[in-house]
Amino acid sequence: MDQFNILIVDDEQDMLDGLRRILPYELENTQITVTPSPLEALRLAAETSFDLVLMDVRMPEMSGMELLEQLKAVDPKVTVIMMTAFGNIETAVQSIKMGAYDFITKPFDIPDLVRLIRKALERSVLIRENLSLRQRISEKTMLEEFVGQSPPMRQLYETIRSVAGTDYPVLIRGESGTGKELAAKAIHALSRRGEKTLVSVNCPAIPEHLLESELFGHKKGAFTGALKDHQGLFVEANGSSLHLDEIADIPVSVQTKLLRALQEQEIRPLGGSGNKKVDVRIVSTTNQDLEHKIRDKSFREDLFYRLNVVSVRTPPLREITDDIPLLVHHLNRLAAVELNIAPKVVSSDLLEILTHREWPGNVRELKNFVRRLIIFCPGEELNLSVLKMVDGRHPARPAAENATGGDEVESYAEAKARAVDAFTGEYVRDLLSKSGGNVSQAAKMADMSRVALQKIIRKMNISPVEYRAGS
Repeated sequence: MDQFNILIVDDEQDMLDGLRRILPYELENTQITVTPSPLEALRLAAETSFDLVLMDVRMPEMSGMELLEQLKAVDPKVTVIMMTAFGNIETAVQSIKMGAYDFITKPFDIPDLVRLIRKALERSVLIRENLSLRQRISEKTMLEEFVGQSPPMRQLYETIRSVAGTDYPVLIRGESGTGKELAAKAIHALSRRGEKTLVSVNCPAIPEHLLESELFGHKKGAFTGALKDHQGLFVEANGSSLHLDEIADIPVSVQTKLLRALQEQEIRPLGGSGNKKVDVRIVSTTNQDLEHKIRDKSFREDLFYRLNVVSVRTPPLREITDDIPLLVHHLNRLAAVELNIAPKVVSSDLLEILTHREWPGNVRELKNFVRRLIIFCPGEELNLSVLKMVDGRHPARPAAENATGGDEVESYAEAKARAVDAFTGEYVRDLLSKSGGNVSQAAKMADMSRVALQKIIRKMNISPVEYRAGS
């Protein structure tokens, strides 16, 4: 059984001493922490996740209502029981409206308090299990947006999971078309801020003279055309994440104010006389060489280090060529949905050609190319004839170099067999990964018999056990 952590806040020291002494005998596997100070309680709550907070309504340092509000700001899911004198029942009822679970009037009998605590802890367990389940579902959903099981892609998934668990600024770097925006969405969705909407802004799409207002807001009359107050994206993203796409294109004048906002966690709208506190996580993306921009003085070095607390790199397609067959099949299905048609059959010859082509535009270029193939495909199969029709290039695969770097060309049969084996291996590994190593479920997902899939698994020397949870 898990151990429960209970925090008790009351300015009566005798009450604290009594509950700290009695409750561990009445409640199994329970750790009791007590404090007479609401401010100390806030500090403790920021450092430790408590299953239950039991606190008095009336305290000299800070009222229970104020403490409740601030505790909920720290942890919206925390379970709170208010203790109140008989004459303050109206206040206790108000506290429930503010998010308290229940209240108990003083003086109380210990058995009554213990029953109430047990019910409150049951609620905490349900909330914890629900959050865990939602986190697992969210992670599965978000990471399934990516396609690929090559080592660089597996590393990307692990990095996203790790980074999402923090609240530090993130800088996502990668070439155009490598899925930086998708990585930003996944990091936000898997973070503690994931329940709130991710706010995004494409920095180069906004003129320099408007970008500051767009980020920090403005007051009516701050400049010509400012006909009403505008709160800005930082305020809109308060409590959530702000995705700054193509951060390298922010002008230096705005960089200075962005740096101040990150340092102070506060902003000042244009034309405003005071600052506003904000709680915003910054997720930035760029395909540019920021170090070069720092050297030529077009990007502030101190801002770079503020943004680059943790870094994520999305790999280009040339580093994950083993994933191209999987990507082609995935993009084929997506395009079929867009066009409201059945997915095409993709020939192994075409897969071989696409796998060995250069894709400077990365996945985005491949996605658009697959769309064109489908649009101009006259039949049910995407093959070399369709390829030649679409771009006019000779569909022959580049000469395969031998082990010494020569110009020998392998036979068609050998090239085809190698391409088919590569695709089959990656396809089956992807199936087993998504089914958690369950061969029967994987066979159903692939619309094939379990026996047929087992034969392929044995032929490819793949171990389903490696894909099972906890293995």
